[in-house]
Amino acid sequence: MGKRDDLIAKYAEDLRGKCGTEPDMDLLKKVTIGCGPSIYSADASTVAGSQQSELETVKKSFLMKKLGLPDGPELMDAIQSVIETYGRSERNKYRAVVYYLLVKHFGKEAVYG
Repeated sequence: MGKRDDLIAKYAEDLRGKCGTEPDMDLLKKVTIGCGPSIYSADASTVAGSQQSELETVKKSFLMKKLGLPDGPELMDAIQSVIETYGRSERNKYRAVVYYLLVKHFGKEAVYG
């Protein structure tokens, strides 16, 4: 298994253990690939759930640009909900897991079709 496969397995484990959801492995793989090289960088591979600037980046770069969602308060509400699901006290919130949960939240799996 390659490094990416190892990371996908780790993300799946987080989804099962910390988020209480059984991952759609095909979608998780596509979301992880969509994150690009950021998954290999210690800083870029995680989302700082308490940093407003980081959450704005998730909103603008992922929800609005990638998923094509219109701006509105429901975007930040969804991000906060995902952070809550992952666990506010959880130090490492992996970007691919956060993005996966957001895709599921908005029913935007077709973006990765």
